[in-house]
Amino acid sequence: MLELVNLSNADCDNKGLLGNAEGALESFLRAEVLNGVELLPCGDWDSALHPAEYVRGIHLRYWPSWVAFFLGDEAVLRREFPRAEDVRAYYGGDTPDEWIALLREHIREALAPKPEYVVFHVADAPSYGLYSRRFPYDDVAVIDAAIELLNDVSDILPEDCWLLLENLWWPGLTFIDPKIAEHLLRGIRHRRTGFMLDVGHLMHMELALLNEAEAAAYVIGVFQKLGSLGEAVKGLHLHQSLTGDFVRRMMREHAGESAPLSPEACMDYVITMDAHLPFRTDAARRIVETVRPKYLVHEFMPASCEDWKEKIRIQRTASGLIEGKEET
Repeated sequence: MLELVNLSNADCDNKGLLGNAEGALESFLRAEVLNGVELLPCGDWDSALHPAEYVRGIHLRYWPSWVAFFLGDEAVLRREFPRAEDVRAYYGGDTPDEWIALLREHIREALAPKPEYVVFHVADAPSYGLYSRRFPYDDVAVIDAAIELLNDVSDILPEDCWLLLENLWWPGLTFIDPKIAEHLLRGIRHRRTGFMLDVGHLMHMELALLNEAEAAAYVIGVFQKLGSLGEAVKGLHLHQSLTGDFVRRMMREHAGESAPLSPEACMDYVITMDAHLPFRTDAARRIVETVRPKYLVHEFMPASCEDWKEKIRIQRTASGLIEGKEET
């Protein structure tokens, strides 16, 4: 098992976590005894800041709302983007072909460090449904569209690079129905296709969870119901957010609303809900020992390098990966 951490190459991470210093990432990984990073490209790759030997995975860019545009469903698309210029600004073009070309170019650039895997979110969520969780397409419709899209672009991937499909709590891949997950996996032509199970995202499917012990029991239960399909789970994004009360409150407060949200409102809601906090108890160990991933990614949103170190050490201790005393 390789232990990784998530990192972007946005200015906030380049400066705030690495100090824009050559060699900083290597020093950090050596000090924390980690194997590398899963990099989220937000700009051009700088091999001095992010040496290729440490970039084990790439988290591809994600458009939260894309199925209507891809399918040419004008009624759904115009509800989210009333003006043509809004469509162009969001997708980088006026047509699905232009957007797919942009995605292909993004993938080509992301492959520059020769990662072992890339991650793609399989979900669709127009902003007007975030609070209510009422969306225009169901899991199967989103997955059928994702199969078509990924088969359009996956020829770019080297044969030895894993394409790992990640779950969200929006329509698409949620892992709740194993048959739907299997349909997705079998539909992708790329030979090395598997899953990236995001623990925090899976927790958002059950809003009644009150503590880490309940979260572990829920995650393990969902994983075990996958049966042999669980062997396709090659990666684990490990973090937790026990925010069910917040989600239910937002559902109540915004009941009946149907207007698109601003990018700022979307971000505020998602960050509050999906807080990416470290596990503090041996619930983490039970999840890791059950899933036994090839890639374990400690996925956080650190405020500083010291905060990053603290979160990693807390979760690694809880996971039984370093010496220490986990919380109860």
